[in-house]
Amino acid sequence: MPPSAPAKAPVPKEPDPGSASAHGALDRYFRISERGSTLPREVRGGFATFFAMAYIIVLNPIILGSAKDMYGHQLDNGQLVTATALTAAFTTILMGVIGNVPIALAAGLGVNTVVALQLAPRMSWPDAMGMVVLAGFVVMLLVATGLRERVMNAVPFGLRKGIAIGIGLFILMIGLVDAGFVSRIPDAAHTTVPLQLGGTGHLNGWPVLVFVLGTLLTLALIVRRVPGAILVSIVVMTAVAVVINAVAKVPSWGLTTPKWPGNPVASPDFGLIGEVSLFGGFGKVGVLTGVLFVFTVLLSCFFDAMGTIMGIGDEAKLTDEDGNMPGVSKVLFVDGIAVAAGGATSSSATTCFVESTAGVGEGARTGFANVVTGALFAVALFLTPVATMVPSQAATPALVAVGFLILSGSIRQIDWADHTIAIPAFVTMLMMPFTYSITNGIGMGFITFVVLRLAAGRGREVPVAMYVVSAVFAFYYLMPALGLT
Repeated sequence: MPPSAPAKAPVPKEPDPGSASAHGALDRYFRISERGSTLPREVRGGFATFFAMAYIIVLNPIILGSAKDMYGHQLDNGQLVTATALTAAFTTILMGVIGNVPIALAAGLGVNTVVALQLAPRMSWPDAMGMVVLAGFVVMLLVATGLRERVMNAVPFGLRKGIAIGIGLFILMIGLVDAGFVSRIPDAAHTTVPLQLGGTGHLNGWPVLVFVLGTLLTLALIVRRVPGAILVSIVVMTAVAVVINAVAKVPSWGLTTPKWPGNPVASPDFGLIGEVSLFGGFGKVGVLTGVLFVFTVLLSCFFDAMGTIMGIGDEAKLTDEDGNMPGVSKVLFVDGIAVAAGGATSSSATTCFVESTAGVGEGARTGFANVVTGALFAVALFLTPVATMVPSQAATPALVAVGFLILSGSIRQIDWADHTIAIPAFVTMLMMPFTYSITNGIGMGFITFVVLRLAAGRGREVPVAMYVVSAVFAFYYLMPALGLT
């Protein structure tokens, strides 16, 4: 047989100017090409995440600013806006540069309510924020000892998928509620039905129409595989909302009104930065109560972030075949820094935001998307009126679409034949939206898993960390009955 002809050397392709390979330094550091992404995708993802969570610049000051400490003092709204945006910018960029994941951070909803309604009324604001800083130090200590990563790795694969699905349903619920598509029926209605369609049992008003059209547009663009589908929808529906608001004179859009501000520039006020007393709160409430306060903040931050990191990591394809995320210790440590940083700036504990799924849905796979999101929060320090003109009705369709994408990608991977996994996963995915808490969903799912494995005679298959964490959650749920809250 004649010798075969030598193979021709492949002709190298010229790099696409819009691809990550054309930007060598950024590509190598953030591993953009390695993760199957491109620089434009990361930029679009960063913008989508910012618009999906920009409401926190308005909402966090409302929650914290409406409460009084034991001396009757209230935090200044303008200073809270600055503190919230500054901390979100710093921690989000830090997570991108060190953790290299598309998970943005900002003041945690739920934790800020605990700070405002449980801590502040029994001490001064600096004392309350000091307890948040201490919780952040404990989180960092748990990461440094490897305990937090061991807890994450101890979670069975099926239960991880349940957590991811629960987060998908949770952000779907957030989208529906924030847009006004569903609302809580006031207790005065004396009904057993907790939610209703719209604000009156019917869909009415221009804001809800913007949300419905935005959701349909987002889903249609996704089906058509249009690049930047989520971001395109947010921009288009914001423009539509601005026009509607100008023509129809809509009385209320909720937190943000789609109207170009008369003065788009606002000077930041850094007056709250560093107003912290680390141990002053213990002198006000006693050591035991103070420790329980720190424990409450710690538990919420610890497991809210854990669930979010698991869910987003899975959706962004950053996990291995066992569901573990390589390099997660860096991510967890930055999260601990963020908790402490939130207390240090008086913006409350800062944590991973589940709305980061909007950026992941847009194609973000690396920390460069975080750099973009963080930079936008930094710009918002001076352009807060512009940053907060995007109404929730234009941004929340992204959460509905991403909620579906997470659900469809994870639900088939649960072993529904093994009830000791399927039932805890089911409990987890339902309790997150129904209790409006990632932490509650994880806690109830963990306890159910341990109990069912013991009932099935498979207690030896349960990792020790799961026993410990389930016991901690059981104690947490029993605290009111024990008179410890």
